Amino acid sequence: MGQQVEFLVIGQGICGSFLQFELERAGLSHLVIDEAVPLAASRIAAGLINPVTGRRLVTTWMIDELLAFARESYGRLEEALGTTLLSRVVVADFFPTAQMRLAFLKRLEEGGSYLRLPEDERELLNDFHYELGYGLIDDCYLVDLPGLLDAARRRMRLRGVIREERFEAEELIVAGDGVRYRDIPASRIVFCDGVASSGGRWFSRLPFAPNKGEALIVEVPGLTLDGMVVKKGISLVPWKEGLYWAGSSYEWSFEHAQPTELFRLRTEAALREWVRLPFRTVDHLAAVRPATLERRPFVGFHPVHPAVGILNGMGTKGCSLAPYFAHQLVQSVLSGGGAPIQADADVRRFTRILSKG
Repeated sequence: MGQQVEFLVIGQGICGSFLQFELERAGLSHLVIDEAVPLAASRIAAGLINPVTGRRLVTTWMIDELLAFARESYGRLEEALGTTLLSRVVVADFFPTAQMRLAFLKRLEEGGSYLRLPEDERELLNDFHYELGYGLIDDCYLVDLPGLLDAARRRMRLRGVIREERFEAEELIVAGDGVRYRDIPASRIVFCDGVASSGGRWFSRLPFAPNKGEALIVEVPGLTLDGMVVKKGISLVPWKEGLYWAGSSYEWSFEHAQPTELFRLRTEAALREWVRLPFRTVDHLAAVRPATLERRPFVGFHPVHPAVGILNGMGTKGCSLAPYFAHQLVQSVLSGGGAPIQADADVRRFTRILSKG
C-alpha cells in the first residue's frame, strides 16, 4: 500500500495547481493525480482577468477582493516557480454600435469603476478599422496559463507529488474515516477535474452548465499590443512567441468538444473586417468549460461524504477565482471549519440535492 497522504487532488488545471500550492504552504501532505490533456479548458483559456463584464459593463462578483488576493497569490507562485506569470494590461473595448458607446458613457458618468476613455480615440486607427471609438478598462491582468501549468507540473514532479495517469473513478473507495484510491490511502479527496465532475458519482447533481469555447491562435505580423488586449465582440489577446489568441465562443448547446469550421470562418471574417493588418491562423482550439447555472463556483466538502471535496465550477473566471477559493478551502480545513467557506460558493448550499439517496 502507498504512503498515507492527507489530500488526494484530482486534476492539475488552474484549480488543482493552486490547491496543490496552498496545501504545500499549509504543510498538508498530498498527491495530485492528473493525466496530461493538451486541450483541457485551463490550457486553452486566454488567461484574462477582467473586472468588468457583459454588455451592461457591471463589475464582476467580488472583484475588488479577488484582484487584491490574486496579486498576492500569483506573486507567491511566481517566486516558487521562478517565472513571471501575471502581467497588468488594459483592455481596449471597441464599440460595435452607437448604443454600446452610449452605455459605456452612461456607466462612466455613473462612476463606473475601472472605466475610462482614451486621451486620443484615433490612436489605434493604424491597426484597426473602427468608427465609434473605444473605451478602456483598467486593472486587468493577463495570466500565462500554459506557462503556469507547465512550471507547476515540473515542480510537482521534482517534489514527487504528482502521478501522471488517468483517474479511474471506479477504483475510489470512500469510507467513514477517509478514502482509498488504488494503493493510496488519504484523509480527503478533492475533485478539481473540471467538466468531468458534472458526470461523476459525487457531484453530478450540482447545477453545472458546461459550455464550449473555441479560439484561434493567429499570427499578425506588424501588430504590437504592448500591455493591451483589444476587444470587439471577440478578444485579441497576446498569447506567446508573437502570436495572438482570438476568441472565444460561449456555446451552451453543442454536439461535440472539437473545433468547428463554422467558428473558424466566422472569426476569420470578423478579424478581416476589424484588423487592418494581414493575419494567418496557426491553430484552432476548443474545450468545454465547467460553468455553473448560477455563475458561482462549487467549493467545499460533500454534506454526506465529508471526505469528498470539490474545487470547481469556475467557468470563465478561473484565473481570479481559483487562487482565492483554493486558499479558503485549505484554511477551512486547517481551522476545523472555523474559517467558513463563503456561503454563495460553499457546495453545502446544495445539501438537499446532494443528500438524496
